[in-house]
Amino acid sequence: MADLEQRVDRWLWFARLLKSRTLAASLVTSGKLRLNGERVSKASRIVKPGDVLTFPLGHHVRVLKVLAPGTRRGPAPEAQALYEDLAPPAPRTASDPEATASRDPGSGRPTKKERRQTDAFHGLNDE
Repeated sequence: MADLEQRVDRWLWFARLLKSRTLAASLVTSGKLRLNGERVSKASRIVKPGDVLTFPLGHHVRVLKVLAPGTRRGPAPEAQALYEDLAPPAPRTASDPEATASRDPGSGRPTKKERRQTDAFHGLNDE
């Protein structure tokens, strides 16, 4: 059973959720990570397949189910096989203000007409 267990900071690093093991350890010691609903404060805490990790990452709260321990910090597809995302981000809807006012990346600068439409959307018209 020992080969199916791994330190939580090491697992987070193997799963490519954080850029370094030091960042993973600092996330754990900050007390923001929960393992099966319990707050974890030591990076040496052991995770095994079936455990559920909950922690903030960026602007989202990640909820991940551990599927396997990591053996190395390999490429992204290999890292994504270590966990199952239980809380995928919600798709944007038409009622979401960011979805209607956003531009596609790489589409260049807005034209005058697009800029007027954006200003009207945000209520910034001079008229």
